[in-house]
Amino acid sequence: MIINGELPGRFVWQDEHCVAFLTINPLTPGHTLVVPRVEVDEWTDLDPEVWNHISDVARSVGRAIKEGFDYTRVGVVVAGFEVPHAHVHVFGADTMAQFDFARVDPDPDPDALDGAAETIRALLPAGGVAGGGS
Repeated sequence: MIINGELPGRFVWQDEHCVAFLTINPLTPGHTLVVPRVEVDEWTDLDPEVWNHISDVARSVGRAIKEGFDYTRVGVVVAGFEVPHAHVHVFGADTMAQFDFARVDPDPDPDALDGAAETIRALLPAGGVAGGGS
């Protein structure tokens, strides 16, 4: 529903194959979801070309998150229990404890989310967001 504009989203990347937007329950500032446009429940069922593209986008977003927020590392998690649509979590981390989804922020500041999206967008390659914004 976010991809279709039925729910609001803070997009940092949009192209013909996937989108990337900030999660509303971040582990750390800048936590982004990379989601294929095709509706597939499990990532292992994605077409290999789509999966490779999602991986490339996740890498670009991860680099922007690491640079923009000065994290030690960038984590990538494919969990798939939240919604029946494949997606990749990309987030900055300084410790393994930050990979614990029980520690998500259930009520992040909307202004902080907007600022994080702007930070990531500013560091992505030109053309990453084709007509996207928040």
